[in-house]
Amino acid sequence: MSARGQVSAGELLQLVRSGRAVTRGALQQATGLSRATVGQRLDRLFRAGWLREGAGGPVGSPLGGRPSITLEFDDSHAVVLAADLETRHARAAVLSLTGEILAEHSGTLVVEDGPDAVLGDLGHWFGELLEKAGHRAEEVCGIGLAVPGPVDTVSGRVVQPPIMPGWDSYDIRGRLARAFTEATGAPPVPVLVDNDANLMAYGEQRTGFPDCSAFVLVKVSTGIGAGVVVDGSLFRGIDGGAGDIGHIRVGAEALCRCGSYGCLAAVASGGAVARRLAEDGVPAASGSDVRDLLAAGHPAASALAREAGRQVGDVLATVVTLLNPGVLMIAGDLAGTAFLTGVRELLYQRALPRSTAHLHVVTSRLGERAGLVGAGALVVEHLYAPERVEERLMALGV
Repeated sequence: MSARGQVSAGELLQLVRSGRAVTRGALQQATGLSRATVGQRLDRLFRAGWLREGAGGPVGSPLGGRPSITLEFDDSHAVVLAADLETRHARAAVLSLTGEILAEHSGTLVVEDGPDAVLGDLGHWFGELLEKAGHRAEEVCGIGLAVPGPVDTVSGRVVQPPIMPGWDSYDIRGRLARAFTEATGAPPVPVLVDNDANLMAYGEQRTGFPDCSAFVLVKVSTGIGAGVVVDGSLFRGIDGGAGDIGHIRVGAEALCRCGSYGCLAAVASGGAVARRLAEDGVPAASGSDVRDLLAAGHPAASALAREAGRQVGDVLATVVTLLNPGVLMIAGDLAGTAFLTGVRELLYQRALPRSTAHLHVVTSRLGERAGLVGAGALVVEHLYAPERVEERLMALGV
């Protein structure tokens, strides 16, 4: 927090949103600001429509008196748009600022059709979803997008994505902002882009495991990737490459879509299992096909999923030893009983007991919505960060 006397309106909003200080008196105590200065800072937030008064709290003095009026973040002043791209399918949604999904759509979008076409289609989806949710395009404060590839978060561009041909270094943020404007007529809004496993991890950790200081999610679908949340923040590495465990070499001879041989994704992803099933005469072309076969109890699919889980579990023993997470979550097309059984077999066999003593191995709680929830949360945390609140309040003239 800034030095005393320099605490901004944005920092007061952060204290209220986090629940650390939700009355004027508590804000004075937390910041050392005078009552008048707190009032001036809060007035700006009220005029922007970002803060509201809630019910009275308990009386703080043994002498009685009026109860303190609580302060609340007003999540009704704006909405967020979010989308989660897979290789042949996408989901999009309108979300409240607190993460509630207000309207949702899923359908076929093929990333190999290229970014211009795919992002243009998303713009149309957003326009239709806003109408369905009963919100105006002018209420949108930002857009979050999850993509199945490594993302340089500074530029918002994917970097050499193995399963996104034609997307390398493309200006995703600019094109999606234009697509939103073309579809709705509203001014462009900020667009944030991140890796799908990252955003799934962010959504799952924030909603289901907020007290877990080291959280790892592994998504096993067409490819394999991991998202890592440490102390409530995404760990991305120096240029967005953290968590790309699908391209760890495991000694096999299979050719990976990245062009190398022996990658984990080439032998243990949903796509790899689908190929092996197809070779045995079982109709399967993608991880989603394998998911359907697993749901139907197909014995060959179950056996291959368990084998894939063992291969992934072998790699995760190193991940767990390195990061010592409290929660390891398995998500994606293969995240079922057979795969999870295989993961547990090798993970607990290879990792030291010290590394797994307090580890919870679980499956996704948010399911297919995890990426949407994480993308929405990313936008909100970005736009309502203290330093950005100041910029936005000044732009609003309050």
